[in-house]
Amino acid sequence: MATHPSNQLVISAIGSDRPGIVNELSQLIVQNNGNIDDSRMTVLGGEFAIILLISAPDSNLKTIEQVLNQQAAALELSIISKQTNSQALTESASLEKKIPYIVEVLAMDNPGIVYKLADFFSSRNINIQSLQTDRYPAPHTGTLMFAIEMVIAVPQTIIINDLREDFLDLCEDMNLDASIEAPRL
Repeated sequence: MATHPSNQLVISAIGSDRPGIVNELSQLIVQNNGNIDDSRMTVLGGEFAIILLISAPDSNLKTIEQVLNQQAAALELSIISKQTNSQALTESASLEKKIPYIVEVLAMDNPGIVYKLADFFSSRNINIQSLQTDRYPAPHTGTLMFAIEMVIAVPQTIIINDLREDFLDLCEDMNLDASIEAPRL
């Protein structure tokens, strides 16, 4: 299939978790000459959430979007879609090189942790590319723990040692165990 990856469709869907959702969505996409280029899927509470990046020939993107919207009720999903252009993203990203770093945080669960961390990076013009959190009881005490893993894109103009020091100072003030490291190759 000859597709133009610069013309893509981002689909976000949410609905009650049940077997077969991924099968049904992917079937509709492939039947309309689409390809899933990237995806994130998870169950939150009892709800299934999925984000897909679809590529297809230009004429099929609109068809895929229409078919998914028409089938949303039958699939028992709320679906939002938006066409995107990866070429524009590539061009804007090349203006300033950014280096990925992995941030990991572990702490007793308290309100506002994600907000304070997001505020720290946002105030330094650092983009959060992905973020995953998890809450779970500690093995022996049952204390509710909160874990965060994120990938950030640090502009080359930022001195990483200074960023790391400021970040770890913030985490110490918040009583968080944290690290900020380059990805392992």
